[in-house]
Amino acid sequence: MSENLSLLFAVLVFPGGLFALILGLLIKGIDRRVAARLQRRVGPPLLQPFFDLIKLSRKETLIPVQASAVVFRWAPLVGLSFMVLAAAMIPIVGVYAPSPALGDLLVLFYLLAVPAVVLMLAGSASGSPFGAIGFSREMAIMLAYEGPVLLALLSVAIRVGLGEGHLISLSLNEIVQYQQTHGPFLLDPWMWPALLAFLCFFPANLGVLPFDIPEAETEVLEGPLLEYSGPSLGLFKMMSAVKCVVVLGLGITLFLPNGPAGLAGLVLFAVKCAVLAVFGVTVVRTAMGRMRIDQAFYFFLKWPAALGIASLVIVLVRS
Repeated sequence: MSENLSLLFAVLVFPGGLFALILGLLIKGIDRRVAARLQRRVGPPLLQPFFDLIKLSRKETLIPVQASAVVFRWAPLVGLSFMVLAAAMIPIVGVYAPSPALGDLLVLFYLLAVPAVVLMLAGSASGSPFGAIGFSREMAIMLAYEGPVLLALLSVAIRVGLGEGHLISLSLNEIVQYQQTHGPFLLDPWMWPALLAFLCFFPANLGVLPFDIPEAETEVLEGPLLEYSGPSLGLFKMMSAVKCVVVLGLGITLFLPNGPAGLAGLVLFAVKCAVLAVFGVTVVRTAMGRMRIDQAFYFFLKWPAALGIASLVIVLVRS
């Protein structure tokens, strides 16, 4: 019973649930603030994402007549639920080690695909032609970036597995422990191709420039989310915030998990997430314009895929 309660606490409160949501909203506030400064604007308050959620919670959810009401209403809740579960799988050195009962790296990889699938379902269920276009774009870009990031994950897993005397290690805790003993992969030049492939995955999975093609405001008017309003739209915002923490936390786990124990380790984890978001997302989206869907698709099949293959080959050859 105590183990079940600890798992429930990990999913609903810390490090998933409430903690991931608050940290994700703060990171989004920092992202908007820094982006405004880079563009010489004042920008919104740091807590603006919280204010947006409060505002949306007071509004009515309007369901289009032509929409599939069940899918339209439940899609955002399903997406948020899976992201909360994924957040509970992220290790925080010296503070939290996820239970093997929650899953491993492979499970987390599949969970990261859920928000894109949910957005596609939401877009198709809305009955809007813009949602249908957003659906097709989301599917295309997801197919493009899933391959390279899987190669990057396999490179890390095989590197740790061979170092521990077996072929592959999918345990997130074992990946963290290996780097605590042998040093973070961020400082290993042989792992930099995997790191670069994963960095390309950040903005695409988070749906920001130059890869915000499925929700491009100037082209498809928010795409899959066009018909959403009120609490349902708020759930999508919450899903996006928690997903941000999951993706950033996974990057930290794979390449720079080292840190002190206790409160200092928790603060350091939050700082790492914020710094990675600023340099891996904010700077990129303020410096670049939006790609076309064909450009984004070929970009991932060319450069990140090549980096992922190179990292896998290097790991196998050197080991």
